[in-house]
Amino acid sequence: EQSYGTTKIATDAGFCHIDSACFYKNKKKVGLAIQSKIADGTVKRENIFYTSKLWCIFHRPELVRPSLEDSLKKLQLDYVDLYIIHFLTALKPEEEIIPTDEHGKKIFDTVDNCATWEAMEKCKDAGLAKSIGVSSFNHRQLEMILDKPGLKYKPVYNQESWTET
Repeated sequence: EQSYGTTKIATDAGFCHIDSACFYKNKKKVGLAIQSKIADGTVKRENIFYTSKLWCIFHRPELVRPSLEDSLKKLQLDYVDLYIIHFLTALKPEEEIIPTDEHGKKIFDTVDNCATWEAMEKCKDAGLAKSIGVSSFNHRQLEMILDKPGLKYKPVYNQESWTET
């Protein structure tokens, strides 16, 4: 697959930030490439900055950690450097990456983003993510997290995204 070769070439060229998402469906290949570059001495794990994203169907708090653990297993990594909520909007947890009804309309889920954030904080506490953040949150949405009672960690990053759910 192209992502395997591309990751190896990028690592050979000195690139150290790898950004991924569930939507790309390439974690196993990227993980194999990273492991091969670690094994041949091209790079050390601590010199790679790996960003992963929580996909929309995993916003329910009980799904956040298992989603990250699944990513880590596919990547053959012990932790990610940055774990971000990919999109603010939650979709219904299903097998499909973008669940739709019989009319082709997306099936949304009602999830409290503060509860999702608390689950992200637990991933950081467990050492599965060194840092946590968000993607495409506006000012009001960020304030909702920042004003959350009991906030343990502020988002370290708000990545701008070019796609929509």
